[in-house]
Parts: sequence; C-alpha cells; structure tokens
Amino acid sequence: MTDHDWLSAEFEANRERLRGVAYRLLGSLSDADDAVQEAWLRVSRSDTAVENPGGWLTTVVSRVCLDMLRSRESRREHSLDVAAPIAAHDRRADPEHEAVLADAVGVALLVVLDALSPVERTVFVLHEMFAVPFDDIARIVGKTSPAARQIASRARRRVRGSVRGDDDEGDVGAQRAVVDAFLAALRAGDLEALLRVLDPDFVIRADAAVAGAPMEVRGAAAWAPQAMGFARSLRAGGALAAVQPALVDGVPGLVLAPRGRLVRVLKFTIARDRVLSVDVIGDPERLRALALSVPPLHTPER
Repeated sequence: MTDHDWLSAEFEANRERLRGVAYRLLGSLSDADDAVQEAWLRVSRSDTAVENPGGWLTTVVSRVCLDMLRSRESRREHSLDVAAPIAAHDRRADPEHEAVLADAVGVALLVVLDALSPVERTVFVLHEMFAVPFDDIARIVGKTSPAARQIASRARRRVRGSVRGDDDEGDVGAQRAVVDAFLAALRAGDLEALLRVLDPDFVIRADAAVAGAPMEVRGAAAWAPQAMGFARSLRAGGALAAVQPALVDGVPGLVLAPRGRLVRVLKFTIARDRVLSVDVIGDPERLRALALSVPPLHTPER
C-alpha cells in the first residue's frame, strides 16, 4: 500500500467523525461537507509524518472550520442585512438528514453556539463535545494551553448561562418545569393540560415579524384553543420537534429553530407555577439582543 493509499483509507475511516466535528463547528451540513473536502485536499498534498492520523485529521478539519467561521463573521460585520447573524438556509443539504443531525446535537445549542466568536466556538466544541485536550486545541487556535482553558471557561459560561445562587437555581428549575409542561401539552394536543399551566388572565404578545402586525391575545380560555390548532399544524409539518427549551435572558423559555436556524423565541413570565404571559419574538434585531443559553453539558476538564 502506498502512503497515499494509506492516508486515503485513514481519511475514509475518520470521515463521519470529521463531518460531525465540522457540523458542530459550522452548524451547516453543506458547509461541513465543504470543510471535510477542503481538509482532504490539504492532507493529500501533505508529506507530514503522522503517528495519530485521527487526531491529525481532526486538527486539519478544525483549522479549516475556524477559517470558515472567521470568514463568516467578517461577512456579517460588513453586511447590511439585519438577518445576517441568523444562519442562512442551506440549499444544498438534505433537509431531512440535517434535521436529524440538528436534533441530535440540540437545536437550542446550535443557536447558542452561533453567538460565540469563532475561537470560542472552536474551543468549546472540540473540548466539550469531542474531549480534545487543551494542548491540542491551543495549537489549532494559535493560543497557549492556559489561554485555551480560559476561552473554554468563558464560552461555557455563555453557553450555559449563569445562576447567581441556590435560590435562583431553584427558581429556574421550577420555572423550567412549568415551561416543560407547557410544551408537553402542546406536543400532546392536550387542551386541559395547557389550561392547567396557564394563568386565567394569561396574555400572549407577538411582534410584527411573527404576526404581520403586533398582536396580543388575552385570557387563557381564549388563546388555548388557538394554540392547539397552531401546534397541530406544526406537528403535521414536523416543525414542533424544532421547538426546544432554552434559557432566554436567564429565564426558561423556548426557541423555534428548524435545523438549528433560529426563527422564533418564546419568552415566558411565570409566577405561582403558572404562565402569566408569553412574548413571541421573531424580529431579527430583537432576537440578536436576547441572551440565549442552554443547560450544562457534563464533560470533565482535561
């Protein structure tokens, strides 16, 4: 077997893992495939002696992805399109396959990762999701190992959000249970369960990006049947699975993010284990102003 044949075999053996790394770094299936292809072009031209082909290939793909993230960020900074920070529709990807991938990663997590800087996202994904040691990550992002650790810590705080104390954590947990019950009722089409979790004087508001004009509905009894019909249409189109829990400005809420593309945020006001109000936000500028985070990922530091 020639060196090129050996390298080709190693690349094929690692292709799915490399694609997984690239997808989590880029949040787009077609971009991930482009990154993997570019990585192959780079390694096929290399005459580097390799002892750990899997680690080396991960390094190459990660560097390609980091370059793509930096280019994407630069385009956003110079774009006049207010929706630029929200990932564009991926025309080349298989939507069904990408939906499965997004669901496996967590659509809320993909949305939150999109708010990180290119280096923060690279460090976070490689360490938290793939347990790449900090020494290796430091070489990929051009930092020292202690600096990579600091970046990981900062990114982790942004992804997970922060709870100030035990009382706050208890409040968030109780509110999350209410939001979970709200979502479960919609998914099950259970009108009575939805009414149990709504305050009788419940109010829902939607901005113009959602409803065509600012909209407000008052009263749980008035809105809940409408919600059942809306949830039924989402279920029929498979979009209800893209509604996932997230922390919105530190408070439990929901995001609607088909294939990880943020479309709507539901911001809740909760008291006495009931939902008092929901603000449905679809305006891109308002979406960008929200602080979104997800529950902790349990990966030990290395």
